[in-house]
Amino acid sequence: MHIKLSSSEAHQPRAEPSGSEDSPLMRSETIQYSRIQTTALIIIAFAVVLFLLVQAQFLLVSLATAIVLFSLTSDAINSIARIRVGPFRIPNWLASIAALLLISAALLTLTSIILSQVNTVLSTALAYTERAPFAIAALFSWLGEDIEASILNTVRTADISGYLRQLAGQAGNLLQATVLVILFVGFLFAERIWFDTKMTNFFRDEQQAQQVGRIIASIIHRVNYYLLVKTAVSIVTGVMVFGVCKLFSLELAVAMGILTFVLNYIPNIGSILATIVVSLIAFVQLEDPSLTLAIFIAVTTIQFLNGNVIDPMLMGHALRLSSFGIIINLAFWAAVWGIPGMFLSVPIMVAIMIICSHIPELRGVAVLLSREGLPDTESDLPDFPRGMEEPGATDTMPHSPAQGESRSAAAGE
Repeated sequence: MHIKLSSSEAHQPRAEPSGSEDSPLMRSETIQYSRIQTTALIIIAFAVVLFLLVQAQFLLVSLATAIVLFSLTSDAINSIARIRVGPFRIPNWLASIAALLLISAALLTLTSIILSQVNTVLSTALAYTERAPFAIAALFSWLGEDIEASILNTVRTADISGYLRQLAGQAGNLLQATVLVILFVGFLFAERIWFDTKMTNFFRDEQQAQQVGRIIASIIHRVNYYLLVKTAVSIVTGVMVFGVCKLFSLELAVAMGILTFVLNYIPNIGSILATIVVSLIAFVQLEDPSLTLAIFIAVTTIQFLNGNVIDPMLMGHALRLSSFGIIINLAFWAAVWGIPGMFLSVPIMVAIMIICSHIPELRGVAVLLSREGLPDTESDLPDFPRGMEEPGATDTMPHSPAQGESRSAAAGE
């Protein structure tokens, strides 16, 4: 028996069962569950990475410092290796060895100077420990005797000598970190001539490898320029602060100049910390509010002119980082790696912003980190990736079998 359906009934779509897996309700629930699962995995991954960053702090800080030093000298080595003296050219390995020796000598010398000045500051500070609470409380005498007495009792409860001894113990690890940084830099120099070959074989796409090389070259260029400008401005600032301290016959004039030079690498708050420390040392030693105020005004003027006029004028648009982003980044790396994280926060932020600006899915992060909301584009990258290979050694460098076959085929054509 055949039942003939009308045309309207024949073309009417069949209703899907309410429990079908392809129903819109089930699809929305599946998508929502997938999003929750992805969010949970991201949170767990972030927690694990954060745990590893904290636990491996000493090793990772040394490695990050070595990478920064390697990037500073890599371009210089390539330039030296291209120099020809008649028919001879300086070998790349010789330039690398010379650079490693210079870096080692500079790091060890700087470490010894910092340690000697830290010992001088600590020994002098321990001598001033008993006088420091009264000097600090005297700064607030204009608020009344009750406030001054309360501040004196609060400062007395602080174990200043214990903090100073703890600081001395942390400074003792500086020599170990310096040796580890020198070892890391040496191994990076040994691997630099194979960098381009490894990049090509890793991505299996020469154009993609060149793109990554251009991004790395852009990061190196930005970080190098930032460090060079920051070093020059910090040296000038430290020398000027030393001159002010010497003019007022402060015992720790040299130490204050070196401390100002070092703290100026910490963005935004480093100059403020240096000014406060110099003023406190001056007040504890001189015990004269008028002289302390004169030193404070002089040091503040130096920091303001160098940090807010000369530094931005020399830096220009090289970084283009958001000021609020710098503060957030500084607070994060200070919480993860402590004081070393403060020094490395800007180079890390530069690298993150440049990388995110060339990944479509992460470009929003680069927009938030940039100053004007205009992160880098393809036109901002170097025209040619400044590779790590030895100049003139491209034809003699070993290649993968696939590269060899492609070259043979090209030669046969």
